[in-house]
Amino acid sequence: MAITSEDIVPLKQVRARFTKLAEQVRAGREKIITKNGESYVALIDARRLDHYHRLERENIHLVLLDEAGRGWDDVEAGRTLKAAELRSRYKRSKKK
Repeated sequence: MAITSEDIVPLKQVRARFTKLAEQVRAGREKIITKNGESYVALIDARRLDHYHRLERENIHLVLLDEAGRGWDDVEAGRTLKAAELRSRYKRSKKK
């Protein structure tokens, strides 16, 4: 959903209009709260926030799977390092 000028609310007006704003958000109209004329925070439906968090976790898992796949491709292609070479490259000493 696109944000319109009606969805931009100065922070000073939020307290007086909070219930109405919350009802509008629950109905699907997210709000951008401004402070000193600049974006400050967003007011969104809690269900949508949960959805965004699930998408973020899924994306993290997809990125990890992609990296694991590239790592496996490196192993199959022989692009590997011995532990000592890796330590040397990243200047890490062996644990005692």
